[in-house]
Amino acid sequence: MNQVGVTALYAGISGLLMLFLAGRVAQLRMRHSVLFGHGQVVELERAIRVHGNAVEYVPLGLLLLLIAELGGVGGFWLHLFGLLLVGGRALHAYGLSQFEGTSLGRITGISLTWLALLGLSLSVLFLGL
Repeated sequence: MNQVGVTALYAGISGLLMLFLAGRVAQLRMRHSVLFGHGQVVELERAIRVHGNAVEYVPLGLLLLLIAELGGVGGFWLHLFGLLLVGGRALHAYGLSQFEGTSLGRITGISLTWLALLGLSLSVLFLGL
């Protein structure tokens, strides 16, 4: 049986999400002929930030999930935190992509992401005690 099956599941889903977001940036770069930066194209600038936000949060979340899984945290909690992380990043990406300023997707997405990171951080800290 795979010792890190839960982490592998959420890493795979996160990888697909990040590839989708990166592909969106590449598509907009080609459409607007911008090779570096955002070229003052607001849509491209936003897509870059959406991808960047995922890159900023997903690796830490997956690392914490892996440590928690290897440390013996139960499957229910691992799946809960994995769903919060991936769901939060997807909601945040949608909210930031579609709306200027604050949106329900952005607020809900970052809240779920932070909740996942908090739960995983505490789980990992308690593993070491």
